Amino acid sequence: MAFTANFMCGSFKKQLLEGKHDFTQTTGHTFGIALYDNNASFTAATTNYTSTNEVAASGSYKNGGPSGNVNELSSLGTFLNTPTSTVAWADFSDITFTSATITAYGALIYNSTTAGGTNTTDAVAVLDFSGAKTSTAGDFQISFPDPAGATNAIIRIGTPA
Repeated sequence: MAFTANFMCGSFKKQLLEGKHDFTQTTGHTFGIALYDNNASFTAATTNYTSTNEVAASGSYKNGGPSGNVNELSSLGTFLNTPTSTVAWADFSDITFTSATITAYGALIYNSTTAGGTNTTDAVAVLDFSGAKTSTAGDFQISFPDPAGATNAIIRIGTPA
């Protein structure tokens, strides 16, 4: 199996320290999500979006990434757990691709607009669906933890106290 876990990409962690990602709700960067078949290979060393082994466009799902085909995620903003303030996280709204025939084993979240407004393909996180997820001429939905928090958000920094 090509997907082995959910994880944040190492380059993303470095880029956070360089101020290249803005998850602010409504005014932040554009984050995209791409779906992949079981032949895709991602590791913590993944640095960019790739169209290799991306599933075909179907229904409202677009493939081809930042070249005008970004499946945009809606940022819900950034958060900090209180009162310990040991974990910060970013969250997204669920995304649904309608009228789609898709079989995907995982996904890549990437930033398609970084500092300076330059379009990029910076990898953020890899999602492992733990097997094939399929829709046939219907809805293909990716659900993020609800509510997201210090122990379950897809993108989180820190260790719960």
